[in-house]
Amino acid sequence: MRLVPFHTPRCLRLLFAILLFLPVTLANAHTDEMPGQNASASIGITERLGEKIPLDLMFRDETGKAVRLSDLITCPTIILPVYYSCTNVCNFLQQGLATALPEVRGTPGKDFRVLSISFNETETPVLAARYKRMYLTAMNVPFPEDGWHFLTGDATDIRRLTDAAGYRFQRKGREFIHPVGSFIVARDGTIVRYLYGTTFLPKDLTLALLEARSGKVGATIRTVVGYCFSFDPAGKTYVFNLLRVSATAVMLTAGAFLAFLLMTGRKRSKHSSK
Repeated sequence: MRLVPFHTPRCLRLLFAILLFLPVTLANAHTDEMPGQNASASIGITERLGEKIPLDLMFRDETGKAVRLSDLITCPTIILPVYYSCTNVCNFLQQGLATALPEVRGTPGKDFRVLSISFNETETPVLAARYKRMYLTAMNVPFPEDGWHFLTGDATDIRRLTDAAGYRFQRKGREFIHPVGSFIVARDGTIVRYLYGTTFLPKDLTLALLEARSGKVGATIRTVVGYCFSFDPAGKTYVFNLLRVSATAVMLTAGAFLAFLLMTGRKRSKHSSK
């Protein structure tokens, strides 16, 4: 049986060509934009991980009592920017959290707290109290009153909070155009995690709250999603970017094979010199 000679220099040149070509492919594959990049810059979320929200802001809770954020954010806190009269995603956002909260580890009001904060300055504590009863009842399990507060406030304090969190919205008649997201802060007001969408996984919430307790700042899943998926404007959904992921896999495989060739080439050189 005759063995075909293995020409290491030729293979190395081929692998180097692949490695040089793949970054161009990846760059072209990365031109797909995340949703909202072409939209108005006045609506969306600019992540401010590691920065702090002002804790001196004053709001009114669902009983009408004036409260300072520093009196409520005494533990890791999930903050939901919403408006209670929203007929669409704000309801799904809060309902999604209400579904997940019973499975989150820790004692509500002690180990973590939730704040729904209306960015509609015309809404009242009476309306906030109505929605608090609705979502706490929807849990079908006991949940302490102090574990989830529904706040309202004036336009100035609302804007200071949303600006600090990088949350941008616009009024359109009686409705608002706004992103669907929430964020988690540590007890000193440091933003440690952003969450997107109306579905919450209890394990993700538990991990994020633990990070907030230890003061760690976590990277969001959006980074991974933005790389592996591209937004389809027509279907208004994410589609798996096969080209980008495949190119990355080939690049990693080629790199590993190149390392293998270099190591085996050195071993052969040592044996031949003896």
